[in-house]
Amino acid sequence: MAVPGKKASQKFSSTLSQGGAEDFDIYCEICDRADIRLPAFGYCVDCEEHLCQSCFNTHRLPRPLCHHQLLDKDHMPQQQKLHRSSKFISSPQTGDLTKPCTKHTKEVIKFYCHDHNALICSVCVTLEHTPTSCHVDYIPDISGQTLDSTEFKEALKDIDKLINKCSQMTSDLKQRVAKSTTSLNDAIAEIDKFRKEINKRLDELEKEVKDTTITIQLDNNKKMKTTETTCDDINKSLQASADTLKHLNSNKKTDQLFAELKRAQQLIQNNSNIISQLQTLNDIDEYIFEPNQGIKKVLQDDKSLGTLSSKKRKHTDEPKNPTAVGMKLSTPIKYINAKSSSDKSNCRISGIAVYPQHQLFAADFKNQSIKMIDSINGDVKQLKLDSKPWDITIVTTDSFAVTLPDSKTIQFISFSPDSLSLKNKLKVDGECHGISHHQGKLAVTFIEPGKLQIMNLKGNAKITVDKDSNGGNIFSHPWYVTTNSHSIYVSDYYKPAVLRFNWQGEMIGSVGIKGPSGITLLDDGSLLVNGYTSDCIHRVSGDCKDSKIILEDIDRPYAACWCAETSTLCMSRRNIGSDDSDSNYIKLYKMM
Repeated sequence: MAVPGKKASQKFSSTLSQGGAEDFDIYCEICDRADIRLPAFGYCVDCEEHLCQSCFNTHRLPRPLCHHQLLDKDHMPQQQKLHRSSKFISSPQTGDLTKPCTKHTKEVIKFYCHDHNALICSVCVTLEHTPTSCHVDYIPDISGQTLDSTEFKEALKDIDKLINKCSQMTSDLKQRVAKSTTSLNDAIAEIDKFRKEINKRLDELEKEVKDTTITIQLDNNKKMKTTETTCDDINKSLQASADTLKHLNSNKKTDQLFAELKRAQQLIQNNSNIISQLQTLNDIDEYIFEPNQGIKKVLQDDKSLGTLSSKKRKHTDEPKNPTAVGMKLSTPIKYINAKSSSDKSNCRISGIAVYPQHQLFAADFKNQSIKMIDSINGDVKQLKLDSKPWDITIVTTDSFAVTLPDSKTIQFISFSPDSLSLKNKLKVDGECHGISHHQGKLAVTFIEPGKLQIMNLKGNAKITVDKDSNGGNIFSHPWYVTTNSHSIYVSDYYKPAVLRFNWQGEMIGSVGIKGPSGITLLDDGSLLVNGYTSDCIHRVSGDCKDSKIILEDIDRPYAACWCAETSTLCMSRRNIGSDDSDSNYIKLYKMM
């Protein structure tokens, strides 16, 4: 087979022979490797090979060969040396080699390059894998050694291994799919169970509200019946007295009239007292139904009944918008004065909670009080406590809970638009500080010693977290806590870090923050964390893997609370000296 571009000229055609012995002593070694015997026309000093006229004329055209030294027929060596290429002189038959070359599709693969582990054709040998640069063998010359060779046996073993591996992968995948299907069916059952629990709880809540309305109705009817009966009796006695007085007066029976008149006056006095004690119109109210804001917010904000996640990532809680960690806070858009006229010192607002319709609640540690502030007009209503409050969390539509570290209690407080009043207290077993409510459960942090407790609204601790798997203390000084349906986040001031737990009390993440204090959750699941000692605010992703400073140069940021209704951050500053009046203000920031 002729190499493309090396077609023998007409004057040599009579001497061209394929296969056996030739009539000339010196021949083209390149063409010989392609089973073509042509007389030598010249010689390449660099390749140490004789060349026919066609190979001689085109030898220096490829870029790698352009500097080769060529000798013409008169100056070329007159004897042919036997070197590596001579092994191609006498070649076995190549009829079994029929696969075309991938680069030169009109050529058949007949050679093997050991240096590049490549099957190549004669053109590849000429242009890329020359005998001077590569160890090239003619396949028929070396193929016989592969019969029952170690290489042959190893190849079969490798094939068997791959076949077995594929079979095993298929088998394992079938088992995995079967287990996945079972788990998904279990998940569907859990969804149905969860839905039934929701329905049951909603039915219970509905019954409670309706029972309250029925109780009020019965009470109203009782009041009305009592008033009707009493008033009817009074009317009858008074009317009888009036008739008697009129009769005696008309008959001029003065003695009897005098006596009856005095009795009538006493009757009037007695009945006036009775009427004053009766229920009046002011005791009967009209009512409207105000939906539970927590439930309403869940129905509005949550996009699904729950989430499906693989078991290995069961406790992850990625932020809905991880890139939002890079957002910034504005300068303060408003200052709200929390100090009241009855305060004896400047405020230290250690806890903040917000409620719709512009109500803001603040725990004033210094003045030992809870304050309800109208964020629009700045009106402050105050409730004095018997111990200094630390943190605060909304529990229901008309109540919140406050931690009192010194007395080791949690105080519940009810509120209306115009007033605050004390409710029940829970006695706890330590200096409670941070508190957060979620779906009927309280997450409370304690210091000295540091721990986290998950309890119900009756104060019964269900889970206590204080030691790691090695028996060491998890916490150093857990100051504040915030929660959502998946996670509990604790800011540990001396750790210093924000620690993330699931509701089973397992730690599932953490991020280092210098001197973290107040902590609050944003709408997308990320966190805002006050850096008390670094004078900045961090935004932390919900999985506690990323953190970025979004506001700097703020002096001693303390408590924090995010208001979803207005998309603002409410933040306090801790005072140092008695003259530090800046701590009286709660600052409002907008997210940019």
